[in-house]
Amino acid sequence: MKFILGTKQHMTQVFDEDGKVHPATVLNAGPIVVTQVKDDETDGYSAIQVGFDEKKEKNVSKPLKGHLKDLGLFRYLREFRGAGEYKRGDKMDASVFEKGDVVEVSAISKGKGFQGVVKRHNFSGGRRSHGNKHAERQGGSIGATGPQRVFKGLKMPGRMGTDRVTVKNLKVLIADKEKNQLVIKGAIPGRRGTLVEVRGK
Repeated sequence: MKFILGTKQHMTQVFDEDGKVHPATVLNAGPIVVTQVKDDETDGYSAIQVGFDEKKEKNVSKPLKGHLKDLGLFRYLREFRGAGEYKRGDKMDASVFEKGDVVEVSAISKGKGFQGVVKRHNFSGGRRSHGNKHAERQGGSIGATGPQRVFKGLKMPGRMGTDRVTVKNLKVLIADKEKNQLVIKGAIPGRRGTLVEVRGK
């Protein structure tokens, strides 16, 4: 299984050999370092823990310094299950992926604050005529008759965004080993600088 951590940069356009244009997202991918190898005997499950992006020593706790030891100080630590055979200290960069690889990407989506039902749940809202007053974007009844209660999971106003979103079946258009950049077809969740997990087969 291929995997890497990166940060989202910006969107761009990429032309293929046939002259077709594809929307794409640029990622600064890696390098990452294997900080721990977990197995069934000691941890109860098998996984690879990796570190990404350097961090100042003053911002790292003593237990974390002891855990990382001579590997460096990392801002992010993430785990990948079923990652294959790796040893502590192994390094990976964008070269693990090649042009044409199909990947899935996970990241935290943009936060949009407290939003109403029209923006949050795509409600159509009330009509704009015939006596409608101050109710154009309201959600309507929430169950005042019948059960005399509000059902769990009812679509209502609330915080929108900042969810972990996974997008599957994206294609790698460019894998730049020198700049440690990946150009992936399509849009990726999050703002600029968001941590992105990229997994391949």
